[in-house]
Amino acid sequence: MKKFIISLLQKRAKVVLDKFKPRVVAITGSVGKTSAKQAIALVLSTKYKIRTAEKNFNNEIGVPLTILGMKSPGRNPFGWLTLFWKSYFIKTYPEMLILEYGADHPGDIKNLCDLASPDVAIITGISPVHAEFFKDIDHLADEKSEIIKRLPDNGVAILNGDDKRVLTMQTLYQSFMTYGTKETDIQADEITLSTRLDDHFSPGELFIKTHAVIKLKDKEVGRLELKNAIGYASVLACLSALTVADHFGISFAMAIQKLNSDFRAMPGRLNPIAGIKGSLIIDDSYNAAPLAMQNGLDVLKSFSLSTDDDRRIAVLGQMAELGQYTENEHRLIGMKVAECADLFLAVGENMRIAVESAKESGLDPNAIEWFANSEEAGRYLDREVKTGDIVYVKGSQSTRMEKVVKDIMAEPARADEILVRQDEKWLKV
Repeated sequence: MKKFIISLLQKRAKVVLDKFKPRVVAITGSVGKTSAKQAIALVLSTKYKIRTAEKNFNNEIGVPLTILGMKSPGRNPFGWLTLFWKSYFIKTYPEMLILEYGADHPGDIKNLCDLASPDVAIITGISPVHAEFFKDIDHLADEKSEIIKRLPDNGVAILNGDDKRVLTMQTLYQSFMTYGTKETDIQADEITLSTRLDDHFSPGELFIKTHAVIKLKDKEVGRLELKNAIGYASVLACLSALTVADHFGISFAMAIQKLNSDFRAMPGRLNPIAGIKGSLIIDDSYNAAPLAMQNGLDVLKSFSLSTDDDRRIAVLGQMAELGQYTENEHRLIGMKVAECADLFLAVGENMRIAVESAKESGLDPNAIEWFANSEEAGRYLDREVKTGDIVYVKGSQSTRMEKVVKDIMAEPARADEILVRQDEKWLKV
């Protein structure tokens, strides 16, 4: 039944695309897809009628649902019948679709491109997340690059120039643009964070601003000032959007103004949240690729502490689906934790590797705790956290690290608004 529903769903989506012929902006990569999608949607909305995916609808079901502009009925057969019936009566349609393409297995990107061929393709980065289903990381990168190979003659590939594997993909297509912090078409320079000077964080406050100078081929075109959006990852998302804006003739002034006004961290993606006892949580609990976890630890390190008693706390769940890279990537995380954190709470069996690596790299063994699951870590942290602590929380979806955040957030009644995986399906797990 599921295969039949997916097949019919995709057929209806193709019919709608053929009828209305919107331009398709497609985003893939191992990290940063959803934040890039949000930023791109903001800047394109200044000129076009757009539609973008709800949450992270990036697979064989989510993408056609986005195309149709409808929500999943779940297991309700009558809901699916109603959805298919309504799909025959769509009368108006957006000019632009901003879609996110995920790849868990070989062939996933090809299948999504068969459904909705992109006019603009963005690749945000390559990291060995989901690598257990690929021969190696180069095979994974080749899967992601399929999105470029499917561009039409008048399309454009937009590449993260800070990622060496992504940058090599410029040879796959005649028209490309790059963004990043190095020698790229659209470049961010002087990225700085301004954080609160006191050590007591309360709900509703501005906790942090990220600043960056934006340049087009070395000439300054504007400045980002992002409120409660943190560091390099947020800047990269905005750079991808500014590159798309430039391609579609949207002025940098308008695009930067929109990003400064409306771009915010999304739930579970480097989202600053007030914690109990005047602490600050950096909630990055949505999922965990090695590169994203490394970047998040850099964010933790960048926070200035007001007193000698304040601490940087890393609460990290194991990273799943890394295949042959599991041991090495966890070892590298342990080394990074030793550079960035005063206290390390590790969750999951594979995080034992990071624990040993952190000890070998000089972190005091008395500053390390290991837990079998996120519930145990949350209970411990509820007792341990204190005023002025900066708590960075991240882990793969399977570790459910949002439970740690819920235990120590100052406003748990707002969990369904602020945290990931708060719908009934997830709360039962």
